[in-house]
Amino acid sequence: MLQAALGDVHGPSHRVMSRAPRGRRWVLPTALLCLYGFLASLRPSEPFLTRYLLGPDKNLTETQVFNEIYPVWTYSYLVLLFPVFLATDYLRYKPVILLQGLSLIVTWFMLLYAQGLLAIQFLEFFYGLVTATEIAYYSYIYSIVDLNLYQKVTSYCRSATLVGYTVGSICGQILVSVANWSLFSLNVLSLTSVSVAFATAWFLPMPQKSLFFHHVLRSQVSREMKVLDCKNGAVIQDDPALKRVPGWEDIESKVSLNVEEHSAETQEEKVDILKVLRELWQDFLQCYSSRPMLCWSVWWAFSTCGYFQVINYTQGLWEMVLPSQRFEIYNGGVEAVSTLLGAVAVFAVGYIKVSWATWGEVALALFSLFIAAAVYVMDTVRNIWLCYASYVIFRIVYMLLITIATFQIATNLSMERYALVFGINTFIALALQTLLTLIVVDSSGLGLNIFTQFMIYASYFAAISLVFLVSGIYSIMKNYRRQEEMPSRSTTSSP
Repeated sequence: MLQAALGDVHGPSHRVMSRAPRGRRWVLPTALLCLYGFLASLRPSEPFLTRYLLGPDKNLTETQVFNEIYPVWTYSYLVLLFPVFLATDYLRYKPVILLQGLSLIVTWFMLLYAQGLLAIQFLEFFYGLVTATEIAYYSYIYSIVDLNLYQKVTSYCRSATLVGYTVGSICGQILVSVANWSLFSLNVLSLTSVSVAFATAWFLPMPQKSLFFHHVLRSQVSREMKVLDCKNGAVIQDDPALKRVPGWEDIESKVSLNVEEHSAETQEEKVDILKVLRELWQDFLQCYSSRPMLCWSVWWAFSTCGYFQVINYTQGLWEMVLPSQRFEIYNGGVEAVSTLLGAVAVFAVGYIKVSWATWGEVALALFSLFIAAAVYVMDTVRNIWLCYASYVIFRIVYMLLITIATFQIATNLSMERYALVFGINTFIALALQTLLTLIVVDSSGLGLNIFTQFMIYASYFAAISLVFLVSGIYSIMKNYRRQEEMPSRSTTSSP
């Protein structure tokens, strides 16, 4: 923000006062965002959603839930993702976070009181809007804090949602199994939590910059004002470039005037959408011209597609293995355990010493095979505890691999391209998921039963494993030949 670049301005003399300590400015927005993420993820009823829809509260059939309702989320997420991506940057994050909070309220309000197939399908559309607007939550903080704090605040924000989801799952399981709460009451609790989250989001500071639409003005202002490293009201750094800025000689007395001028420029500036789209296209071509980047991104897109499908329909599989109307279920506890162990695996990634450039594709192949085996066990062994255990393994392995892929992609990208590549990868994953849903799940397609669906998902991950195994072996052999050729070349070139 402009005020952050200048320091605090007080009093009629318009003197530039000393900056607030840089280590403190990020604390309030980060804390508010983490609180919002925690409360928005604290939804005790979510692990029991399928049971709730099939139960007496909604009285829907299995075909309606699995083949007509759940696919709507996939379609709406895909349609909304790119427009929301552009709107997030254009509106500067906070309005889209508020839209996410409002969508959560609408979703859970309808979950409580809406009746009938069409109404629940409309509910799924709003939940698609919730997931599409997650990009605002994860990118907001980058417009508020300094570059050297990105890693820290990212870990805080992601941990907040992880802890919120875990606490919600544990609370839901305890309230159902011990306190005998109805699922309707759990949804009331979820609605309360997301409502408080929406209220919290209003207190977030409004960013003055963004990655694409507002970055030109930001760079102009920062170039003009980077001279102002203010200490006790004095300018202690000089920059010849600022001699082109009117009034630079008397900068202390004209700070407020400069602020007003830049505010006017901000209001009058017209955003060139075509220019932004051209920049996005050029960045896209440059990012995906690298083979390692393309490899990790392809795995990201294809595996995320399969992951979404398994996550979306796992509760349906559990319901077929052990009907919740006749037996006690532990969906909430399983979700909590898988999330916690996945978090441990993600933390352990930072201590793994592997040459991913050499062994990355083979590692992706082997772990994708583990995922395929876990999904296969879930589908063929009709024991609920083996289903639970396989699901936990499935989530742990996926979270481990997606973290490695994230790190490998992010290390070679600027933050602008980070957002672009991750957005494109997610969009491709959703496009593939939409195609898979249309063919396998949707009642207008094959409309297969849940067990056949999971057999297809297991085969899908096995195919991913095979492709990356072949590609990985080829890459290793190619690198080995290159290393053998290097000594022979150096011997030939020596006198």
